[in-house]
Amino acid sequence: MKRVNPVMATTPTPWYSVDEIAQHMGVKRDTVYLWIEKRALPAHKVGRLWKFKIEEVDDWIRSGSAGEKAPDQEGDQ
Repeated sequence: MKRVNPVMATTPTPWYSVDEIAQHMGVKRDTVYLWIEKRALPAHKVGRLWKFKIEEVDDWIRSGSAGEKAPDQEGDQ
């Protein structure tokens, strides 16, 4: 009887690029870079590229972090 490794049994979720995440969220790629820097958008640096897990980004959006003002915008009107 063949044993199945539970880690390998689940399909791994793919990594998404900046362009793919921007399209998923309906924003421009510059906004994605700004949110990485100012609002802690969950991203992982792989070499020179930023990569994303869609579940982490969706959780971040649901938490309300995408709608909060960045710290340097607190006093802006």
